[in-house]
Amino acid sequence: MLIDPRFHELAAGLTGFSIDLKKNERVLIDAFDVPDEMVVALVRAARRLGAHPFVNIHRARISRELISGVEESSYGAHAAVEKQRMEMMDAYIALRGSDNIFESSDLEAEQVKLASRLMKPVLNHRVNKTKWVVLRWPTSAMAQQAAMSTEAFEDFYFRVCTLDYKRMIPGMKVLADLMKKTDRVHIKGPGTDLQFSIKGIGAKECGGERNIPDGEVFSCPVKTSVNGVIQYNAPTVYLGSSFDHIRLVFKNGKIVEATSNNTKRLNEILDSDAGARYIGEFAIGFNPHIKEPMRDILFDEKIAGSFHFTPGQAYADISNGNNSQVHWDMVCIQRPEYGGGEIWFDGKLIRKDGMFVPKSLDKLNPDYLLGKKR
Repeated sequence: MLIDPRFHELAAGLTGFSIDLKKNERVLIDAFDVPDEMVVALVRAARRLGAHPFVNIHRARISRELISGVEESSYGAHAAVEKQRMEMMDAYIALRGSDNIFESSDLEAEQVKLASRLMKPVLNHRVNKTKWVVLRWPTSAMAQQAAMSTEAFEDFYFRVCTLDYKRMIPGMKVLADLMKKTDRVHIKGPGTDLQFSIKGIGAKECGGERNIPDGEVFSCPVKTSVNGVIQYNAPTVYLGSSFDHIRLVFKNGKIVEATSNNTKRLNEILDSDAGARYIGEFAIGFNPHIKEPMRDILFDEKIAGSFHFTPGQAYADISNGNNSQVHWDMVCIQRPEYGGGEIWFDGKLIRKDGMFVPKSLDKLNPDYLLGKKR
């Protein structure tokens, strides 16, 4: 089989660097509308490392059909099978392509909520008990979202996904150490004046080991500490629905007001369970190749000069104890062309208009990450 050399380069990075596959480990390759050639490249890369690959092929229209008639008795059995398989795995790679990002947009909210609830134990085990990495796959639909030609988007995709992520390590460590010592966070910007604490929560670097593309350091607010208002300026798609201009108001950690161009659906999702109106993640993004939102969260949450503030489930290792079937990364970009903004830690200015201010964090600014500053 003739395979694009870029596929082999990406597969080698995913199996070798991202999940660090070892001999005799089992890895599940979850392929969503992805070319067979890329799946073959991953199988071969895993075998070269002495690992045992398993493959699951998904098609969006089939997945939509399964959820459209979801019943707890039948879909519960499906979820049980998936959980048992996941429990047998040491590692997990998901490649998620899509010919239509709105394929699930006409599903009933209750159907999606039921399917999400039943599959939550599978997700929890994968996130907390395996080595995993998740990435998108470039399609014509994604090129349209990015307002690029298919060829130009593919070039962009492979440039971003094969970035030398090791270059991020020094700056990420400094930022994570600073976040671990921080109590009060204050974020300012157009329509945004938000305060919360991250004291005692911790922080974690993300440089190509969980998501591709990558480039963020995340923490989590103390659950009841969030107060103020945030106006997100990046569009987002969640559970097959599109949202723009999301604005959230917080009181003692809880979202007490939520509006957008799709306010009714926004509040339906935030009412999924008790934890959906509390925040499960606060993260700062700095991938120098990603500048503009394209309604694809694995790219958008890494935008240079952005942060995301996430309603719903907290990660087990960096947690405020919040539990939810929702984990919705909503993004705000603070570069000047998006209105600017500031992030303060304990009264000290950390980032202004998307650029890190302290000299110790200069290695996370675009010039250094792109090799223009030594």
